[in-house]
Amino acid sequence: MNRVLRNPVAIGIALLLLAILLASTIVIVPETRQAVILRFQQPVGTLNPYRPDQPFGRTGAGLVAKIPFLDRVVWIDKRVLDIELDNQPVLSTDQLRLEVDAFARFRIVDPLQAVISTGSTSSTEERVAQQLEPLLSSALRGELGKRPFAALLSPERGQVMDNIQNALQRTARQYGAEIVDVRIKHADLPTGSPLDSALARMRSAREQEAATIKAQGQRDAQVVGAEANARAAQIYAQSFGKDADFYAFWRAMQSYRTTFAGQRGESGNTSIILSPENGYLREFGGRER
Repeated sequence: MNRVLRNPVAIGIALLLLAILLASTIVIVPETRQAVILRFQQPVGTLNPYRPDQPFGRTGAGLVAKIPFLDRVVWIDKRVLDIELDNQPVLSTDQLRLEVDAFARFRIVDPLQAVISTGSTSSTEERVAQQLEPLLSSALRGELGKRPFAALLSPERGQVMDNIQNALQRTARQYGAEIVDVRIKHADLPTGSPLDSALARMRSAREQEAATIKAQGQRDAQVVGAEANARAAQIYAQSFGKDADFYAFWRAMQSYRTTFAGQRGESGNTSIILSPENGYLREFGGRER
Protein backbone atom coordinates (compact mmCIF):
# COMPACT_ATOMS: atom_id res chain seq x y z
CA MET A 1 0.00 0.00 0.00
CA ASN A 2 2.79 2.36 0.88
CA ARG A 3 4.50 1.47 -2.37
CA VAL A 4 1.36 2.47 -4.30
CA LEU A 5 1.09 5.73 -2.43
CA ARG A 6 4.69 6.54 -3.23
CA ASN A 7 4.04 5.97 -6.97
CA PRO A 8 2.70 9.20 -8.49
CA VAL A 9 1.70 7.45 -11.71
CA ALA A 10 -0.63 5.12 -9.84
CA ILE A 11 -2.10 8.03 -7.94
CA GLY A 12 -2.72 9.90 -11.19
CA ILE A 13 -4.38 6.88 -12.78
CA ALA A 14 -6.60 6.41 -9.71
CA LEU A 15 -7.64 10.04 -9.71
CA LEU A 16 -8.37 9.87 -13.43
CA LEU A 17 -10.56 6.78 -12.98
CA LEU A 18 -12.33 8.46 -10.09
CA ALA A 19 -12.98 11.58 -12.21
CA ILE A 20 -14.35 9.46 -15.06
CA LEU A 21 -16.61 7.62 -12.62
CA LEU A 22 -17.91 10.87 -11.14
CA ALA A 23 -18.47 12.37 -14.61
CA SER A 24 -20.46 9.30 -15.58
CA THR A 25 -22.48 9.37 -12.37
CA ILE A 26 -23.21 13.04 -11.73
CA VAL A 27 -25.34 15.06 -14.15
CA ILE A 28 -25.80 18.83 -13.92
CA VAL A 29 -29.34 19.71 -15.03
CA PRO A 30 -29.76 23.40 -16.03
CA GLU A 31 -32.98 25.31 -15.41
CA THR A 32 -33.69 25.71 -19.13
CA ARG A 33 -33.45 22.02 -20.01
CA GLN A 34 -35.21 18.79 -19.21
CA ALA A 35 -33.93 15.30 -19.78
CA VAL A 36 -34.97 11.69 -20.34
CA ILE A 37 -32.88 8.87 -18.83
CA LEU A 38 -32.29 5.92 -21.19
CA ARG A 39 -31.07 2.58 -19.91
CA PHE A 40 -30.17 0.12 -22.62
CA GLN A 41 -31.95 2.54 -25.03
CA GLN A 42 -35.17 2.26 -23.03
CA PRO A 43 -36.61 5.34 -21.24
CA VAL A 44 -36.69 4.86 -17.46
CA GLY A 45 -37.35 8.38 -16.13
CA THR A 46 -37.19 12.14 -16.61
CA LEU A 47 -35.19 14.94 -15.06
CA ASN A 48 -36.50 18.47 -14.48
CA PRO A 49 -39.68 18.03 -16.60
CA TYR A 50 -41.74 21.08 -17.54
CA ARG A 51 -44.59 21.98 -15.22
CA PRO A 52 -46.76 25.08 -15.69
CA ASP A 53 -46.53 27.84 -13.08
CA GLN A 54 -43.48 26.21 -11.51
CA PRO A 55 -41.45 28.76 -9.48
CA PHE A 56 -37.92 29.39 -10.66
CA GLY A 57 -35.34 27.58 -8.53
CA ARG A 58 -37.70 24.76 -7.54
CA THR A 59 -37.84 22.91 -10.81
CA GLY A 60 -35.60 19.96 -9.98
CA ALA A 61 -32.55 21.39 -11.72
CA GLY A 62 -29.09 20.87 -10.24
CA LEU A 63 -26.93 17.82 -9.50
CA VAL A 64 -28.55 14.44 -10.24
CA ALA A 65 -26.98 10.98 -9.98
CA LYS A 66 -27.38 8.20 -12.54
CA ILE A 67 -25.96 4.73 -13.04
CA PRO A 68 -22.59 5.18 -14.72
CA PHE A 69 -21.99 3.63 -18.15
CA LEU A 70 -25.56 2.27 -18.25
CA ASP A 71 -27.73 5.35 -18.22
CA ARG A 72 -27.74 7.86 -21.05
CA VAL A 73 -29.22 11.37 -20.85
CA VAL A 74 -31.24 12.88 -23.71
CA TRP A 75 -31.49 16.65 -23.31
CA ILE A 76 -34.62 18.57 -24.37
CA ASP A 77 -35.15 22.33 -24.23
CA LYS A 78 -37.86 23.60 -21.85
CA ARG A 79 -38.17 26.98 -23.53
CA VAL A 80 -40.62 28.06 -26.22
CA LEU A 81 -39.56 26.90 -29.68
CA ASP A 82 -40.78 27.96 -33.09
CA ILE A 83 -41.83 26.67 -36.51
CA GLU A 84 -41.63 28.91 -39.56
CA LEU A 85 -43.71 28.47 -42.73
CA ASP A 86 -42.91 30.57 -45.80
CA ASN A 87 -44.86 30.97 -49.05
CA GLN A 88 -47.50 28.36 -48.31
CA PRO A 89 -49.98 28.13 -51.25
CA VAL A 90 -53.61 28.44 -50.12
CA LEU A 91 -56.79 28.62 -52.22
CA SER A 92 -59.54 30.73 -50.61
CA THR A 93 -63.27 30.25 -51.12
CA ASP A 94 -63.37 33.13 -53.61
CA GLN A 95 -60.86 31.19 -55.75
CA LEU A 96 -57.89 33.39 -54.91
CA ARG A 97 -54.51 31.71 -54.75
CA LEU A 98 -52.68 33.12 -51.75
CA GLU A 99 -49.09 32.90 -50.57
CA VAL A 100 -49.12 32.79 -46.76
CA ASP A 101 -46.27 33.17 -44.28
CA ALA A 102 -47.03 31.90 -40.78
CA PHE A 103 -45.31 30.70 -37.64
CA ALA A 104 -46.18 28.66 -34.56
CA ARG A 105 -44.69 28.71 -31.08
CA PHE A 106 -44.58 25.44 -29.13
CA ARG A 107 -43.08 23.95 -26.00
CA ILE A 108 -42.28 20.31 -25.21
CA VAL A 109 -44.23 19.54 -22.04
CA ASP A 110 -43.86 15.74 -22.05
CA PRO A 111 -40.21 14.90 -22.81
CA LEU A 112 -40.74 11.17 -22.44
CA GLN A 113 -43.54 11.19 -25.04
CA ALA A 114 -41.41 13.36 -27.33
CA VAL A 115 -38.54 10.87 -27.26
CA ILE A 116 -40.84 7.85 -27.73
CA SER A 117 -42.89 9.39 -30.57
CA THR A 118 -39.89 10.65 -32.55
CA GLY A 119 -37.62 7.70 -31.80
CA SER A 120 -34.77 10.16 -31.51
CA THR A 121 -32.04 10.19 -28.89
CA SER A 122 -30.52 13.44 -30.16
CA SER A 123 -31.97 16.73 -31.43
CA THR A 124 -35.42 15.75 -30.19
CA GLU A 125 -36.66 19.35 -30.48
CA GLU A 126 -35.77 19.44 -34.18
CA ARG A 127 -37.52 16.13 -34.80
CA VAL A 128 -40.66 17.36 -33.04
CA ALA A 129 -40.56 20.58 -35.09
CA GLN A 130 -40.20 18.53 -38.28
CA GLN A 131 -43.25 16.48 -37.33
CA LEU A 132 -45.34 19.56 -36.47
CA GLU A 133 -44.42 21.56 -39.57
CA PRO A 134 -46.58 19.60 -42.08
CA LEU A 135 -49.40 19.50 -39.52
CA LEU A 136 -49.29 23.29 -39.23
CA SER A 137 -49.28 23.61 -43.02
CA SER A 138 -52.30 21.28 -43.30
CA ALA A 139 -54.25 23.11 -40.57
CA LEU A 140 -53.42 26.44 -42.21
CA ARG A 141 -54.66 25.38 -45.65
CA GLY A 142 -57.72 23.69 -44.19
CA GLU A 143 -58.85 26.75 -42.23
CA LEU A 144 -58.03 29.42 -44.82
CA GLY A 145 -59.59 27.29 -47.55
CA LYS A 146 -62.97 27.71 -45.84
CA ARG A 147 -62.87 31.52 -45.87
CA PRO A 148 -62.65 34.35 -48.40
CA PHE A 149 -59.54 36.45 -48.74
CA ALA A 150 -61.28 39.44 -47.11
CA ALA A 151 -61.54 37.49 -43.83
CA LEU A 152 -57.77 37.91 -43.38
CA LEU A 153 -58.20 41.69 -43.51
CA SER A 154 -60.93 41.86 -40.87
CA PRO A 155 -61.24 41.15 -37.13
CA GLU A 156 -62.23 37.62 -38.16
CA ARG A 157 -58.50 36.99 -38.61
CA GLY A 158 -58.11 36.43 -34.85
CA GLN A 159 -60.73 33.68 -34.89
CA VAL A 160 -58.99 32.09 -37.88
CA MET A 161 -55.70 31.84 -35.98
CA ASP A 162 -57.45 30.46 -32.89
CA ASN A 163 -59.03 27.72 -35.01
CA ILE A 164 -55.66 26.84 -36.54
CA GLN A 165 -54.07 26.67 -33.09
CA ASN A 166 -56.84 24.41 -31.74
CA ALA A 167 -56.56 22.07 -34.72
CA LEU A 168 -52.79 21.84 -34.33
CA GLN A 169 -53.08 21.42 -30.56
CA ARG A 170 -54.98 18.15 -30.91
CA THR A 171 -52.23 16.53 -32.98
CA ALA A 172 -49.30 18.08 -31.12
CA ARG A 173 -50.08 16.14 -27.94
CA GLN A 174 -48.94 12.87 -29.53
CA TYR A 175 -45.45 14.37 -29.78
CA GLY A 176 -45.45 15.65 -26.21
CA ALA A 177 -45.76 19.26 -27.37
CA GLU A 178 -48.08 22.13 -26.50
CA ILE A 179 -48.90 24.88 -29.00
CA VAL A 180 -48.40 28.28 -27.39
CA ASP A 181 -49.37 30.53 -30.29
CA VAL A 182 -50.05 30.60 -34.03
CA ARG A 183 -49.77 33.73 -36.14
CA ILE A 184 -50.10 34.63 -39.81
CA LYS A 185 -47.36 37.08 -40.68
CA HIS A 186 -48.86 38.05 -44.02
CA ALA A 187 -51.00 36.66 -46.83
CA ASP A 188 -50.28 38.02 -50.29
CA LEU A 189 -51.78 37.54 -53.70
CA PRO A 190 -49.29 36.54 -56.42
CA THR A 191 -48.09 39.54 -58.42
CA GLY A 192 -49.30 40.06 -61.98
CA SER A 193 -52.68 39.28 -63.54
CA PRO A 194 -54.12 37.33 -60.54
CA LEU A 195 -53.47 40.30 -58.25
CA ASP A 196 -54.92 42.85 -60.69
CA SER A 197 -57.98 40.66 -61.28
CA ALA A 198 -58.54 40.20 -57.55
CA LEU A 199 -58.24 43.94 -56.91
CA ALA A 200 -60.72 44.67 -59.72
CA ARG A 201 -63.23 42.21 -58.26
CA MET A 202 -62.80 43.68 -54.78
CA ARG A 203 -63.27 47.22 -56.15
CA SER A 204 -66.41 46.18 -58.05
CA ALA A 205 -67.83 44.49 -54.95
CA ARG A 206 -67.23 47.58 -52.82
CA GLU A 207 -68.83 49.85 -55.45
CA GLN A 208 -71.91 47.60 -55.57
CA GLU A 209 -72.08 47.65 -51.78
CA ALA A 210 -71.82 51.46 -51.75
CA ALA A 211 -74.60 51.74 -54.38
CA THR A 212 -76.83 49.44 -52.33
CA ILE A 213 -76.26 51.49 -49.17
CA LYS A 214 -76.98 54.74 -51.06
CA ALA A 215 -80.21 53.34 -52.50
CA GLN A 216 -81.33 52.17 -49.07
CA GLY A 217 -80.57 55.63 -47.66
CA GLN A 218 -82.59 57.36 -50.37
CA ARG A 219 -85.49 54.98 -49.78
CA ASP A 220 -85.40 55.62 -46.04
CA ALA A 221 -85.23 59.39 -46.66
CA GLN A 222 -88.32 59.23 -48.88
CA VAL A 223 -90.17 57.22 -46.26
CA VAL A 224 -89.21 59.67 -43.50
CA GLY A 225 -90.14 62.67 -45.69
CA ALA A 226 -93.52 61.18 -46.58
CA GLU A 227 -94.25 60.41 -42.94
CA ALA A 228 -93.24 63.97 -41.95
CA ASN A 229 -95.46 65.53 -44.64
CA ALA A 230 -98.38 63.36 -43.58
CA ARG A 231 -97.85 64.35 -39.95
CA ALA A 232 -97.64 68.03 -40.90
CA ALA A 233 -100.85 67.80 -42.93
CA GLN A 234 -102.54 66.11 -39.99
CA ILE A 235 -101.42 68.90 -37.63
CA TYR A 236 -102.61 71.57 -40.09
CA ALA A 237 -105.98 69.85 -40.39
CA GLN A 238 -106.34 69.62 -36.61
CA SER A 239 -105.42 73.31 -36.27
CA PHE A 240 -107.90 74.34 -38.93
CA GLY A 241 -110.60 72.35 -37.19
CA LYS A 242 -109.95 74.00 -33.81
CA ASP A 243 -109.77 77.65 -34.96
CA ALA A 244 -110.50 78.42 -38.61
CA ASP A 245 -109.86 82.17 -38.21
CA PHE A 246 -106.46 81.70 -36.63
CA TYR A 247 -105.50 79.20 -39.29
CA ALA A 248 -106.50 81.68 -42.02
CA PHE A 249 -104.52 84.43 -40.28
CA TRP A 250 -101.43 82.23 -39.94
CA ARG A 251 -101.59 81.19 -43.58
CA ALA A 252 -101.90 84.82 -44.62
CA MET A 253 -98.83 85.76 -42.58
CA GLN A 254 -96.86 82.96 -44.21
CA SER A 255 -97.94 84.18 -47.63
CA TYR A 256 -96.97 87.79 -46.78
CA ARG A 257 -93.53 86.65 -45.59
CA THR A 258 -92.89 84.73 -48.79
CA THR A 259 -94.24 87.47 -51.04
CA PHE A 260 -92.81 90.62 -49.47
CA ALA A 261 -89.80 89.46 -47.40
CA GLY A 262 -88.50 86.83 -49.82
CA GLN A 263 -86.95 83.48 -48.92
CA ARG A 264 -84.81 83.03 -45.81
CA GLY A 265 -81.50 84.77 -46.25
CA GLU A 266 -82.74 86.89 -49.18
CA SER A 267 -84.09 90.44 -49.26
CA GLY A 268 -87.64 90.89 -50.59
CA ASN A 269 -87.92 92.97 -53.79
CA THR A 270 -91.45 92.09 -54.92
CA SER A 271 -93.75 94.92 -56.06
CA ILE A 272 -97.51 94.37 -56.16
CA ILE A 273 -100.16 96.95 -57.05
CA LEU A 274 -103.49 96.08 -55.42
CA SER A 275 -106.56 97.88 -54.27
CA PRO A 276 -106.75 98.44 -50.47
CA GLU A 277 -110.06 96.58 -50.53
CA ASN A 278 -108.46 93.51 -52.11
CA GLY A 279 -109.16 90.34 -50.17
CA TYR A 280 -105.50 89.37 -50.15
CA LEU A 281 -104.64 92.42 -48.02
CA ARG A 282 -107.51 92.10 -45.57
CA GLU A 283 -105.19 91.10 -42.70
CA PHE A 284 -103.44 94.49 -42.94
CA GLY A 285 -106.71 96.13 -41.93
CA GLY A 286 -106.99 94.26 -38.63
CA ARG A 287 -109.38 91.55 -37.52
CA GLU A 288 -112.58 93.62 -38.08
CA ARG A 289 -114.27 92.76 -41.38
